[in-house]
Amino acid sequence: MLISVVIPCYRSAKTLPAVLDEIRTVFAQHPEHDYQIVLVNDGSPDNTYEVIRAQCTADPKITAVDLSRNFGQASARMAALPYIRGECAVYMDDDGQHPAEGIFLLADKLQEGYDVVYAKFSHKRHSLFKRTTSRMHQKIGEWVGTSPKNIRVSPFFIINRLMIEGLKRYHNPFPGIVSYLLRLSTRTGNVEMIHRARMAGKSGYSLKKLILIWLNSVTTFSIIPLRLASILGIIFATSGFLAIAVIVIRKLLHPQILLGYTSLISVILLVSGIIMLMLGIMGEYLGRMYMTISDLPQYFVRETINVEE
Repeated sequence: MLISVVIPCYRSAKTLPAVLDEIRTVFAQHPEHDYQIVLVNDGSPDNTYEVIRAQCTADPKITAVDLSRNFGQASARMAALPYIRGECAVYMDDDGQHPAEGIFLLADKLQEGYDVVYAKFSHKRHSLFKRTTSRMHQKIGEWVGTSPKNIRVSPFFIINRLMIEGLKRYHNPFPGIVSYLLRLSTRTGNVEMIHRARMAGKSGYSLKKLILIWLNSVTTFSIIPLRLASILGIIFATSGFLAIAVIVIRKLLHPQILLGYTSLISVILLVSGIIMLMLGIMGEYLGRMYMTISDLPQYFVRETINVEE
């Protein structure tokens, strides 16, 4: 069976050769499988693409896709789809944290009838901040319906040919692959795996990027935030009506009571904040709709190497 291994690359000039050598070594131990490796250079500012070019020259089974600028990891994953020739595709990172032997654990699990299988890392070798925000993102995704329940999602996963063809139809400029795959199939599984330390460098995910990823996942495939805004509007409108009724009744019963402005201003500030939050949520949806109908590209390819016509 031909297995395509897709690796989005960004600032990975130091780690990529070792990652590729490990992949070739484990495939040599499984002669019943052949490999194709698709390396997507996501606008790396270092010499990553020069390293990729050298690897393509040495190994014709490696396909290179050079994007015109940095589009983000999700877009880089989408950019590999037209060049995948395997019966299934494994997505993994370029930093060495995903063991190459896990490719065959994922492939074996896929043969049990699953369409998507994610590696499940019992202990991630990330910072406390990254682990905490990742867990929060998972829980929020399960709550709004953009992540599968009872399945630990990770960037190390495998999809079959059916899902590959399904993803090719996905042209939204804000790709959320996990959420889209969940719309295509619920046959999703997990495989326990060891998470290794990074070979070099550090994670490029800042709080800003993680928030953008969360917004992308939630607003692209769920209207829960809009419903939540409506519920908050109903709650505060009802609370305001009751508060006015209480004030009127108190004034009628006790005309000597002077109504203070502190509580009034506090209520106004609170309600105004909620209104601005609702407007912000609606603006996020409207902005994404506008950019979608403007036909923004998911990615733009500058050059490819070892691509069959």
